Amino acid sequence: MGLFVEQFAAEVVLLSANKPVFFLLAYSAAPRTKRSTESRLLRHASAPPLLTCISDHCGILWVMAASELISAEGETMVVDATQRKPRILLAASGSVAAVKFANLCHSFSEWADVRAVATSASLHFIDRASIPKDIIVYTDEDEWSGWKKLGDSVLHIELRKWADIMVIAPLSANTLGKIAGGLCDNLLTCIVRAWDYSKPFFVAPAMNTFMWNNPFTERHLIAIDELGISLIPPVTKRLACGDYGNGAMAEPSTIYSTVRLFYESKAQQGRAVVTLR
Repeated sequence: MGLFVEQFAAEVVLLSANKPVFFLLAYSAAPRTKRSTESRLLRHASAPPLLTCISDHCGILWVMAASELISAEGETMVVDATQRKPRILLAASGSVAAVKFANLCHSFSEWADVRAVATSASLHFIDRASIPKDIIVYTDEDEWSGWKKLGDSVLHIELRKWADIMVIAPLSANTLGKIAGGLCDNLLTCIVRAWDYSKPFFVAPAMNTFMWNNPFTERHLIAIDELGISLIPPVTKRLACGDYGNGAMAEPSTIYSTVRLFYESKAQQGRAVVTLR
């Protein structure tokens, strides 16, 4: 394999949306056991999972890829280097389009591990009995009841850590305004405020046409775009209030396909390329 040298260095280039992230691999100039080589790399690389290895009788090059890597600027990039299902955090805010939330949960649960968050207002429209039994739906009450003393886990932080992708569908005008203004007065907006924006975040707004066309909406959309939140735009149809116009939430199938295609395209870009020097 051409590795008959005293030592060599290698870099794994993981392509992100904006720039490559370089990960320096340790090298082995003499035969090593899997255990000893892996231990040296774990100390060097914050315990990334083993992806594959190339070896010959001269040495062993363990090619690593990480589920979380730190770039030179200290940013965290998430790469799907394992075979586990993606973790999707679905959230609903107080729009009548939340009647479709159970349908959305079913769509995602066939592909991903799903957890759900519902605001108090959204619960007026969600049929919780229709949500898949294996999906936990968290509410504001869970945020407060789960914490008793210092040292206990904080729900909005734990959900942020757990998720690979967050999707708010529907996103109401009220919750849009809260996010744009940095407010965090419930479980959902606390997760948003604590979100790691190196991870994908999608919103699918739903509101009356005049609310959608309101000048505040444009300002709020600009604000969340600057955060790195991706918009799945509303569609034009007869709305629940009886008006006809733009503002209806995109169909669950559209939201699902948009998120899945994005995730899978990034997973393809995350393939490791090894350059030996």
